[in-house]
Amino acid sequence: MKKLFLLFLLIPAQALVANVNDPFENINRTFFDINEKVDNVALKPIALTYSKTPEPVKHGITNFFRNLKEIDNTLNQVLQGKPKYAINDFSRFIINSTIGIGGILDPASSMGLERHDEDFGQTLGLWGVSPGPYLMIPFLGPTTTRDLLSRPISSFLEVTFHMDDSNVRISLSALDAIETRERLLDVESLLSGDKYNFVRDSYSQSREYEIKDGLNIVDEFTDDMDDFLID
Repeated sequence: MKKLFLLFLLIPAQALVANVNDPFENINRTFFDINEKVDNVALKPIALTYSKTPEPVKHGITNFFRNLKEIDNTLNQVLQGKPKYAINDFSRFIINSTIGIGGILDPASSMGLERHDEDFGQTLGLWGVSPGPYLMIPFLGPTTTRDLLSRPISSFLEVTFHMDDSNVRISLSALDAIETRERLLDVESLLSGDKYNFVRDSYSQSREYEIKDGLNIVDEFTDDMDDFLID
């Protein structure tokens, strides 16, 4: 599952990164406004409707999409030189795909197998590739040159990419987007000040946090929000 542009909500204004490379700010702000309008007209209303779904059903859908991401997690753990985490994530996929009824349940967590969230953009960051200019992409949201170029690899590593039925693949991608957007409804109140700056700086901070796996970064808010999104 690819994170929607509203994952910027994970970081508070106090924890923002200074000096984000944003040479295309004028264009980015225009695209940001477009994304805001699309979200207000389409995605958010659908997410609000989806929020009325019974909690056990929503939890099962969240587990399902996270399970599809485990192959991507596993391969990126290998590329990042983390064999123990790779074994952990692949074991999660096997256990949840079988005992967990296709990933709807998450028995792997009950067995002590911790969930991770890795992608090829994080791998490139760990390899020392510079993030490059900050970009706001229409309908996709905030990214950087590095993360944008990594998207095809991460998409290829997703289970849904290899599904033969295009209708099923598109339907799952749409449900994935709605599910992600709905989980962020409760944290929109965190937005403050210049919304564009908040989104840009928060995205940069969250990516840095993910690349370093939270090591040497003190951010209690991020930890709390990570727990919120996983529950």
